[in-house]
Amino acid sequence: MKKIPMRRCVATNESLPKKELLRIVRNKDGVVSVDPTGKANGKGAYIKKSHEALALAKKKKALERALEVTISDDIYEAIAKVIDEG
Repeated sequence: MKKIPMRRCVATNESLPKKELLRIVRNKDGVVSVDPTGKANGKGAYIKKSHEALALAKKKKALERALEVTISDDIYEAIAKVIDEG
């Protein structure tokens, strides 16, 4: 039986399988981006693939705290776009 990697959503605090989450990464230059592969270098934070979780993360500034950087609205819009596609 194969082990399923679990990660915690920074917004909802739920432990979910890694495939159900979206990874947001901050590289060493401080640039924040969406990481669809889940393998990009840098500090990562996971968020559930739902608009409710995204709204909660924005309200609580959960991603900003997890990545230790200020996140612009452009990044939140990019995350919303990925959630819509997926």
